[in-house]
Amino acid sequence: QVQLRESGGGAVQAGASLRLSCAASGQPLTDHTVGWFRQAPGKEREYVASINWSGTLIDYQDSVKGRFAISADNAKNTVYLQMDGLKPEDTAIYYCAARFGNYYNARIITDYYYWGQGTQVNVSS
Repeated sequence: QVQLRESGGGAVQAGASLRLSCAASGQPLTDHTVGWFRQAPGKEREYVASINWSGTLIDYQDSVKGRFAISADNAKNTVYLQMDGLKPEDTAIYYCAARFGNYYNARIITDYYYWGQGTQVNVSS
């Protein structure tokens, strides 16, 4: 069983940067895929980015390409989401999630079964 905890959210102005962390405990994330999702008020939870533990499979939603970067620190059992050039439309609760394996479509939210509790990101103009 994997427990996930997000951190690093906050309130910033447009153009600022934040680095979100997803720390795993309980067992290593070896051979897992980790995804970042976000949910704005009144909207469905949406896919942001994902990475497999070896870092060989990385994917981003189009709206964050070139601005966000996902990475993994295997020694710390932690996945990061570096967010640069933040926009007001990035405002949401950000969640990390995990599933075992490298062979699924990383954008299918229902395939993930380990979830963190979320960290709030507020971007003002």
